[in-house]
Amino acid sequence: MDTEQIRFALGADAEARQIVEQGLRAFNSAEIGPYQYQPFELYARDDKDAVLGGMFGMSGMGWLYIDYLWVDPAQRGLGLGSRLLAQAEQEALRRGCSGVFLYTYSFQAPAFYQRHGYQPMGQLSDCPPGHQRLYLKKQLPASAAL
Repeated sequence: MDTEQIRFALGADAEARQIVEQGLRAFNSAEIGPYQYQPFELYARDDKDAVLGGMFGMSGMGWLYIDYLWVDPAQRGLGLGSRLLAQAEQEALRRGCSGVFLYTYSFQAPAFYQRHGYQPMGQLSDCPPGHQRLYLKKQLPASAAL
């Protein structure tokens, strides 16, 4: 095809997205075999069922990926974040994951994650401007598998 005849379309397109996802999955599967991502959600609630904190992401390819972790400001510093992280790590082991991957920002909680054994593995500077996006991982001990 003549490259001058190619047009680009910016914006949501469910059909095009599905084609791209299927194409990449087929390529990846040819290299590493079948794989599938499984959603992950964990929430902490009080006795009135109010959400005090939680996290969500997915697991796949041997890792648990945490996309969001939030703790209500009134609960911060009381151990709830640590308990959520510990529960997530146990779930990762239950799912057969060898580790947990997440990112945080320099203005959020990098020291919190490092205290829990998460090791920095990358940084995107000036994201957002004046800050850094920090990528961390934690290898989970195989002997701790449930």
